[in-house]
This record gives sequence, structure tokens and C-alpha cells, in this order.
Amino acid sequence: MTTADRLVILDRDGVINHDSDEYVKSLSEWIPYPGAIEAIAKLGHAGWTVAVATNQSGVARGYYDTKTLEAMHDRLRELVHEAGGEIAHIAYCPHGPEDNCECRKPSPGLLEEIREALALKSLKGCWMVGDSLRDLQAGEPLGCRSVLVRTGKGCRTEEKGEGLEDALVFDDLAAFVDWLLAH
Repeated sequence: MTTADRLVILDRDGVINHDSDEYVKSLSEWIPYPGAIEAIAKLGHAGWTVAVATNQSGVARGYYDTKTLEAMHDRLRELVHEAGGEIAHIAYCPHGPEDNCECRKPSPGLLEEIREALALKSLKGCWMVGDSLRDLQAGEPLGCRSVLVRTGKGCRTEEKGEGLEDALVFDDLAAFVDWLLAH
């Protein structure tokens, strides 16, 4: 049974895989960071549940469709499964910033979707791992603990320093997972 204190929610682009200012528009452009897939599997081996919450405004912008997005997510699940792990749920927002939806981070809608999908009463105490301030802000009203990784846009986010007072900072997902499993 999943509990919030054994749940890690990951942003996708910039945390699990390379990000691009031009958007990750195809399966061939979806390239995991070294050690990221293995880190997700290690969490599962240690009894943690892993979910993904990702803004995908490229769908609204017409850069790719939901079929292409699902192909990327299928590949992610496949790689994690091959490494001996599992992703419990992937929540994504296909809207653009101007759509004023409730799911686009920093709104907590994607995390609420994960909470409902995993039948949790709350997300208080779970980990929210991202490379941007909006990732961390999505978890704040729900009581998530914040982790910033320096991959993707993480270094730029860290340099700005705003809103990171309560966040732990790691070089990448693998470094965070190693720290988490050691504590």
C-alpha cells in the first residue's frame, strides 16, 4: 500500500530526461539522463512508489500530439520496468500557459491527480523533485518536501535562488535517490 511518506513525484523533462528549450517533440528526442532510470528502479526496490507529474504544453502548441507523448511515456515505463522498477502513475498537463487550467504546474492539479490515482488521503510528506521553481511550488500547498536537481533548468533555478529556502538541492536524480536511500 502506498503512503505519502514513501512516495516520490518526479517532474519529467530536466529530471528524468534531457530537456530542450525547443521542446522534446519525439521519441528520438526523449533521452534519459545517465543513471535516472536506474535511480527510479532503486526507489522501487527499496519500497518507494514513484509517480511523474509533467507539464507538456508542446501538445497545446501543436509541436507533438498525445500519441507521441504516450509513446515517450511508454518508453519510460518500459525502461524502468527493464531495470526492475515501476512508475505507478504519470500525470501530464497538455495545456499552454494561457489556458488557465488547474493542472499546469505550479498549480497542484497534477499532484492531486496522482493522489487520487494512488488512493491517498494526502500528499503531506512525499517528495516533489523538479528542475524549476514551478515544480516545487506545485507541491507546497499539499505539504510535499521539495528537491531541486541541477539538471535541465535546475542550475538556472538555483542561481535565481527564489523560493528555494526549504528545498534540498542535488546534482541529479541519481544523487537525490542515493541520499534518500541512505537516510
